[in-house]
Amino acid sequence: MALALALSRQGLTVGVVGREPDRAAAPDIRAYALNAAARALLAELKVWDALPADAVTAVDDMRVEGDRDGARLDFSAWQQGAEALAWIVDAAELDAALQAALRFAPHVQRSEREPPAALVALAEGKDSASRRARGVAFERSAYGQTAVAARLVASRPHAHVARQWFRSPDILALLPLDRPRPGASYALVWSLPAEAARTLLTAPVDEFEAALNEACGDAAGRLSLAGERAGWPLSVARADPLCGPGWVLLGDAAHVVHPLAGQGLNLGLADVAALVRVIAEREPWRALGDEILLRRYARARALPTRAMAAVTDGLLHLFAADQPLLKEFRNRGLSLLNHLAPLKRALTARAIDA
Repeated sequence: MALALALSRQGLTVGVVGREPDRAAAPDIRAYALNAAARALLAELKVWDALPADAVTAVDDMRVEGDRDGARLDFSAWQQGAEALAWIVDAAELDAALQAALRFAPHVQRSEREPPAALVALAEGKDSASRRARGVAFERSAYGQTAVAARLVASRPHAHVARQWFRSPDILALLPLDRPRPGASYALVWSLPAEAARTLLTAPVDEFEAALNEACGDAAGRLSLAGERAGWPLSVARADPLCGPGWVLLGDAAHVVHPLAGQGLNLGLADVAALVRVIAEREPWRALGDEILLRRYARARALPTRAMAAVTDGLLHLFAADQPLLKEFRNRGLSLLNHLAPLKRALTARAIDA
């Protein structure tokens, strides 16, 4: 949807294949952590300011803890001189805002089937049927983990602080939200071994809440479920090639990373920005589907997407290991990095502006 809006602003005729989703279906409990680059793109598309105020929550600070007392890493937007470290956005509201913008966008039409086109952009997710139909290799490695997502309310205000615990064998994130309780709600993303996740997804509410509060301690106050739970299997994957004559891959159809850094949608929107820029700067005589043109996009996105996959994969395996020496190393590393202000600022700046 973001790509369609951006290309229509260049005066191109764009067809969006597929029906509008039914908002009366099961509620979408996901939330996105968007960086400054993603926010800027959505603002340029006139989507960001259309979001309800309580559907966007700024993250001013982040607390990351290891699996040993005292092992922690703190990030601050104030120390970074940034407006926010990230913005947590209600997924359903972002989807609705994009859908509304598409309905009023010039040169954009919906289609039930793929119409003839100079360029076909495949952005239909990690299980893309169109990618398979074109014979594109999609190397996927399953982690044997499941992400458990839910909306929570807390007994204390979130104070715009995101919290994350890196432990063996789970990674738990609390992302501050203003829904359903203003100033005291969170989106939960809890990555666990598949069997443990299945147990939590089907456990009675009181048992789930007991496990959750034991995992978080008293860091965010007493946490309670505010709706349904959902889960999905986790993997790392990359398509090869990313483009061909008349077609190109974006988002999860092109690459999948572990959600521990919250960068999935940020990578996809960065794909959009890169492809739109390549198309805008093309030679007047070069066709939209020219493979030489599309390879410029593929080259621009190769390093950022591979680097993010390497970082998330490396962190996952580092903290999943249960060997005593490795546990000592990673916890000491967190504490050491917390005292290396220049390096911490550099890492924060990279995450904000990626």
